[in-house]
Amino acid sequence: MRHQTLRTIQRYLAVISFISVIGMAMVTLRLFGYDLPNLLQLVPAGTFGPFFNREIALVSGHAGYDSGAICVDANGVTTVTEAAINAAITQRVAQRLRRNGALVTVLDEFDERLPDLQADLLLSFHSDSCIEASGYKTAYATNAAVVVATTKLSNCFDRHYAPMTELAWHPDTITHDMTDYHVFREVASTTPALILEMGFIGGDQQLLLQHPNTVAAGITESIRCFFEKETEVETE
Repeated sequence: MRHQTLRTIQRYLAVISFISVIGMAMVTLRLFGYDLPNLLQLVPAGTFGPFFNREIALVSGHAGYDSGAICVDANGVTTVTEAAINAAITQRVAQRLRRNGALVTVLDEFDERLPDLQADLLLSFHSDSCIEASGYKTAYATNAAVVVATTKLSNCFDRHYAPMTELAWHPDTITHDMTDYHVFREVASTTPALILEMGFIGGDQQLLLQHPNTVAAGITESIRCFFEKETEVETE
């Protein structure tokens, strides 16, 4: 009994000593101009999970430019706009990523920060037209520096986004505006970039409007898959 009590006291003393050392180290570093955020930036990306210190840019489709697709009722009254859907889901994805340690930047469609932007990943979120169709689709940058990574990313959406949202792949409506998306040409050639049409506002409106957290979760898990797969490849 006495031996157990001594071991417990030793553990408490060890914890107190550790906290004291960390505290003194932080005070010393602050005197030299460092603070905790600056120190965290020195930690390699992925150290504390796949999202940690990853620089991720999210484009909220049509934001700052136009409304995108506009859906109206039988009387011609606007019921929902694509830009509003995109913004709501983009913010949810950003929150999830930040909670997991990612460094997230949310951008407008033609954001002035896009030219030569360097990031670990860029995703652009859009919603398809108001027709009664259903499904999601992706297109991605295919330049030599990133095509392996972006192909993996697209596969991750097939593996995670599709089952989590219960949406099918809809390749028949992939347009030139997607495959030659302006962002692909603007960002740095080393930035993996992908555009996601999250679903049709017509046929998938219930999912996009009433269950945006499901959409955001599917996107987040697809990103997690991308970075986890990247780590596996690097350690082979």
